[in-house]
Amino acid sequence: MADHDRPAVAACAGVVLAAGAGTRYGRPKVLAEGGAWLRATVAALRDGGCDPVIVVLGATGPTPEIVDLPPGVHHVWAADWATGLSAALRAGLIAAARTPARYAVIMPVDTPDVGADVVARVVDAALAAPSGLARAVFYNTPGHPVVIAHKHWNAVCQEAVGDSGARTYLTGRNDMVCVTCDDLATGIDRDFPATTAR
Repeated sequence: MADHDRPAVAACAGVVLAAGAGTRYGRPKVLAEGGAWLRATVAALRDGGCDPVIVVLGATGPTPEIVDLPPGVHHVWAADWATGLSAALRAGLIAAARTPARYAVIMPVDTPDVGADVVARVVDAALAAPSGLARAVFYNTPGHPVVIAHKHWNAVCQEAVGDSGARTYLTGRNDMVCVTCDDLATGIDRDFPATTAR
């Protein structure tokens, strides 16, 4: 069975971090490429085994009028989005806690080349790990998705500060499974429009 044909794993909620203002990009990245990055991220999570998929909004406002949300996704607004990535992560995990999910699969909206095959590989590793923790690694660099079992969510929320996201909690843990995904994607996050000279 191809990864993109996998049935959803009911235990996994996909969380799209899409709350930032995209200062370097020039607009909120949830709107990038006419919403193409958002659609790609939602599709990667869904086809990689996540149900539900939750999109965390912030800079675009509490209602998604200007965001072209894919059908069937849930959205939540991180009111304190301007304080950093940690605000979106907390909002996403709190929303996931209202579902039957036992794992959260965390993806930023700005890694559009990460597809369902990467998500499925990292989810499988987390489900098999006693810690329930796994993350994608690209060319020896930690990336996304990051999969976090429910038993860690409270601690992640308590320790997440500013733009650190889950990093504060996860750094130094020896039970995180690192999953090499170089063969599937670059995992590079896009900070600038393709036409911008850097």
